[in-house]
Amino acid sequence: MKIQGIAKDTLEFILKVSESAHPYEFAGLLQARDEIISEVLILPGTESTDRSAVMKLFMMPNVKSAGSVHSHPGPNINPSNADLQMFARTGKYHIIVGYPYDENSWRCYDSGGKVQKLEVLDVELEDEEIL
Repeated sequence: MKIQGIAKDTLEFILKVSESAHPYEFAGLLQARDEIISEVLILPGTESTDRSAVMKLFMMPNVKSAGSVHSHPGPNINPSNADLQMFARTGKYHIIVGYPYDENSWRCYDSGGKVQKLEVLDVELEDEEIL
């Protein structure tokens, strides 16, 4: 799955949710539409503490994930060994957000933990109609 970038509104949502969860970690799965990360799927049963967020991947519905997102309660946004293990199971793009949860306190990684450039796109997101 090729990704052009992340919608600005989606990144702002991630930053706000991460800040509101502080000092606990926030975690979710990234969903893309038209090659743009535009949604965050929060899995039922996700457990968060001030040291980790554990997603129950068996609760994931039958949808493709572009990757994952989670926060660190401090300013260190480098992936841990546990992060790298999760990256390998949840897609190609992985965002870590750190305190103070602003536009400069996040980074995207590939599944191996290498920094990945991810453009922030100012796009209009359309709501999908649920039938």
